[in-house]
This record gives sequence, structure tokens and C-alpha cells, in this order.
Amino acid sequence: MSAAMASDHLQSAIDTLSLQDIYVRDQIARFVGDFDPKYAENPERLRVQRMHVVRQAQVVELEDGNRLLRVFVCLGVRWIDPNEQDEDAAVQALIEAEFVAEYRMQTALDQRAIDAFSLRNASYHVWPYWRELLGNQCLRMHLPRLMLPMMQFADNRGDSAPEGEANG
Repeated sequence: MSAAMASDHLQSAIDTLSLQDIYVRDQIARFVGDFDPKYAENPERLRVQRMHVVRQAQVVELEDGNRLLRVFVCLGVRWIDPNEQDEDAAVQALIEAEFVAEYRMQTALDQRAIDAFSLRNASYHVWPYWRELLGNQCLRMHLPRLMLPMMQFADNRGDSAPEGEANG
């Protein structure tokens, strides 16, 4: 698909969709093993790994005949001990959340428009909620403060996703 066609699909989705709700569907925040950053020596030495995946997009028909586009965005951070060779044992703490962004559809959209919007725009809307959740959770868990940028984009450069799904 050409860039112009992808842009047309994205624009048709932008023109048709309006944001209705963003909420946390699932969340995990935990330390692994006996790690406790409040008493750990130099927790700033830990390396941070990030996750950002647009997991799925689905169209739901409501009882009143209206349609919603629901986009599931998974975000996460984990703190890794860079001196540990075993990948599983290296994880010291993690915070992950799955958000759902819901959009009211004014008219039906084809799958290419849904995928383009889900992969390129939904994360813009979810990102401020993730920044707030992560910042508060780090503070509550005594983890080193993370300052995320105002926006971050998923690296979703594929031209299409499987039918009915938007993957990142």
C-alpha cells in the first residue's frame, strides 16, 4: 500500500471516530524475588526496558445500533539488573498495564482504516494516562523516577495487520 493510500485510510478514520473513553483493563506492578528498591544499594544502576504494543482492535455493535472501535494498547516497564546473565532472574521489578481506548464510529470503516488508526493514533490518546499511572506507581513502589516523553509512538510500520486485529 502506498503512503498516500495509507494516509487516506487514516484520515477517513480520523474523520469518522470520536474518543469516548480510555480505561485500564489490566495492570501488574510487582517486585521480583527479594528486590526492594527502598533498601537496595544504588537502584539507579538498573537498566529500564520498555514495552509498547497495540494488541488488538475490535468493532463492537451496541444495543442502540451505534458502533464502538475498541483499541487495546499494552504498555510496560521493567527494571533489569545488568549484571545478571539469566534473563528471567535479571528482572527486579515491573509495571505493566493494558488500556482500552474506545471510539464512537459515525459511519462504518473498512479494515484498513481501522488498522491505520489503531496502529498510528490510539497510542497518542492512551499515552498521557500511561505516563500518569507509571509515575504514580513508581512513586508508591519507591522505584527510581522515570520521566517519559510527552508522546511515544509504537513502531508499527507494517502495512497491514491480520483481519480484525491490529498488532504492534
